[in-house]
Amino acid sequence: MRIGLIINPIAGMGGRIALKGTDGVVEEAVRRGAKPIAKDIVRLFLGELSHYEESRSIEFLTGPDGLGEEVLEEFNFSFDVIRHRDVSYREISGLKLPDTTAEDTQKLARGMLGKVELIVFAGGDGTARDVYSTVGNEVPILGIPTGVKMYSGVFATSPENAAKIIVGLIRGNARILEREVMDLDEEAYRHDEVKPRHYGKALVPCVETLVQGSKEATPLDEGEELEAIAKALAEEILESDGIYFLGAGSTIKRIKDTIGIDGTLLGVDVVEVKDGKARLLVKDAAEKDLLKFVDNNPKIVVTVVGGLGFLFGRGNQQFSAEVLRRIPKENIIVVALPSKIRDGIIRVYTGDRDVDEKLTGYIKVRVSPWMEKMVRVIKS
Repeated sequence: MRIGLIINPIAGMGGRIALKGTDGVVEEAVRRGAKPIAKDIVRLFLGELSHYEESRSIEFLTGPDGLGEEVLEEFNFSFDVIRHRDVSYREISGLKLPDTTAEDTQKLARGMLGKVELIVFAGGDGTARDVYSTVGNEVPILGIPTGVKMYSGVFATSPENAAKIIVGLIRGNARILEREVMDLDEEAYRHDEVKPRHYGKALVPCVETLVQGSKEATPLDEGEELEAIAKALAEEILESDGIYFLGAGSTIKRIKDTIGIDGTLLGVDVVEVKDGKARLLVKDAAEKDLLKFVDNNPKIVVTVVGGLGFLFGRGNQQFSAEVLRRIPKENIIVVALPSKIRDGIIRVYTGDRDVDEKLTGYIKVRVSPWMEKMVRVIKS
């Protein structure tokens, strides 16, 4: 089986530092302390894939240098390289990065047409859009989840599961289905505005539970119930002094508004509650900000990403493995409407096996002002 592999080398760099994406802001991301993560995530994918007998029948077609070649050289897979251009490197604050753009992704995808049976890419929604805009439905695509925002339904739930999907495809156990390609306006996203756009439906190899769904909006008829839950939980928060990490999303934003802080819609805020009053300590906090407070026994308040089913690992990478390692599971408060947990499971993927294991099992989810439900947490 011949598979195309394209790596977006800057994908996901903005997550832990609260930039919510890296399109057009790589320099700012590096200045804030961001590090490349895409190659490490692809190593997880290739490492898992190499464990299967079926991997011996795979030949990759990839991009030069940091676009795929460098990582594949570390493994025993057979591969060829499309050298569409000489890739130069730029240095930003001492960090060397390949000087690549969306055009590189598009050129590589175009060069793979007719030569591969599947294109696997490492990136987020922007990379998915670039690949899909080039190949359409001429060849199936599959995303290794690497970006900050991954609202499209073309991504495996984890790098390891991307490998399992390919093995399933070789064994004849995967179905090729149409899945949505979506993307958000990143500049609007950074200013707490959600402007999603549907770009089309790509062909994707799917094995049940291994490919994520698409991001879903909260139904309008659930607005009143959400307000009631937010009000009840806000009252409980104000009655319990301490430090709170309030996560992203419209559900948690209602809680932020109710306790009287000017918090973000799409970021994480650090709040101190004392004597029945809330004070905003850090707005739109990055991982490093959260780490400053982890020794204060903070509580995390988060929701489940509708459609994707993730608690940690999608859109809230500020809650890194390092942060979650140092916070007891019982300090995590989950609130979600029943529609968000209708499958009976929620997912976590921090990239750290021990932290994921700590979070798995069952967790209480606040589903109404007066009711909690025990929901199973699984590692993706």
